[in-house]
Amino acid sequence: MMTEQAVALAGGIIGGILLFVLIGITAYLLWKKFCCLLSYEKLSSPVKTTNAHALFQDQSTSETQLKSTRSRSVPFIIPPTLHGRDWINLMNEEHVQEGSDPYMIPQSGPRSSFHSLAGAYVVGTINPELYKFPEDKSETDFPEGNIGRLWFSIEYEKESERLLVSLIKVRKLQPPADSCSPFVKIYLLPDERSYLQSKTKRKTLNPQFDENFVFQVSSKMLLQRTLKFLVYHVDKQKKHHLLGQVTFPLKNQTLTDDNKLVIWRDLEKENLEPPSEHGDIQFSLSYNDYLGRLTVVVLRARGLKLQEKSHAVKTHLLGRVIVGPFMYTRGKELEHWNEMISKPKELVKRWHALCHSM
Repeated sequence: MMTEQAVALAGGIIGGILLFVLIGITAYLLWKKFCCLLSYEKLSSPVKTTNAHALFQDQSTSETQLKSTRSRSVPFIIPPTLHGRDWINLMNEEHVQEGSDPYMIPQSGPRSSFHSLAGAYVVGTINPELYKFPEDKSETDFPEGNIGRLWFSIEYEKESERLLVSLIKVRKLQPPADSCSPFVKIYLLPDERSYLQSKTKRKTLNPQFDENFVFQVSSKMLLQRTLKFLVYHVDKQKKHHLLGQVTFPLKNQTLTDDNKLVIWRDLEKENLEPPSEHGDIQFSLSYNDYLGRLTVVVLRARGLKLQEKSHAVKTHLLGRVIVGPFMYTRGKELEHWNEMISKPKELVKRWHALCHSM
C-alpha cells in the first residue's frame, strides 16, 4: 500500500514539473512574438508615412520634369543598393532624392519608373535609335525600269556533296498581260539540258515560293558552276513567256554547312537581239593549261537558214564562225578567246553570228 502511494506521489511531482516547463516555454514564445510586433509598429509609424508622402510628391515632380526634358532617351540609373559607393566622378551626375526613408511604405496609385528609387543617381541616357536593326529596303527600293527581283538562298553539304538551293520569292514582276501566273526554272550551268522547276503561282505579281531544290555536285567542280534562274509566265493558252533571268556564279562564294547565304538579285532581260542573216550559234570554251586541253561545248543555235528538202542525203554548209587569237580573228570572236585564256578551267559561253565567207 505504501509502495503505491509513493509511486503516485512521484508521478504527480514529475507531471507538475513538465507542466511548469511547458507553461514557461509558451510564455517565452508569446513574449518574443509581442516584441517583434512592437518593433514592426515602430518602423511603420505615422511619422514615417508623412515623409514617404512628401518623397512621393517630390518624385512625381522630378518625374514630370524628366518627362518634359527627355524625348527618346532612356535614363540609366544607379540603384539605391549601390548608394554607399563613390559615384562622384561619374559624368552627368544628377541626385534624384536625398534624405529618404529606406522603410518607406509603398503608396497606392499608378507606379512610375522612378518610384521608390531613393538615393539613386542618373548617370546618363541610352539612345534606342542606336540599337535598331538597319531597315531592309530590298522590298521597297526598286530602281526605275526594274522588271522584278528574286530572293534565294544557297548552302553546300560537303559530306554528301549536295548544293541546297531555296527559292524564296519574287517581287514586282512586269508581265505582258494584266494577270500573271509565274514559275521558275533553275539551272546549274554549264549544264543547260537539265533543270529543276518550281510550282506555278496563280494570278500574282509577287509570288511566294519557299521551295527547296538539290543539285548533286562535287566540291572540286562547285566553284566552276553558275546558278541560273529563269522566271516564266504562263498565259491562258498555256504558253510560256520569259519575264527575266538571274545568273549567280559560285566562284567567289564561301559555301559551308553552317553558312547559309540569303541573296537577292534584280531580274535581267534575255538578249533579244534578232538573229543574224545566216543564224547564230552558242557555245562555251574552256582551256585547261595544266593538261593543255581545249574543251568546246556547243549549246544551241537559232535563225538557221535550212535548204529546200531533197530526197538525196547531202551535207549542206549553213554557216561558220572562227574563234581564236589575234592572228586569225577580230571582234567578239577575239574577245571570247581572250576571256577563255584569262579564265583557265572555266567555261566561257557566248553567242556568235554565222557567216558564209572564209
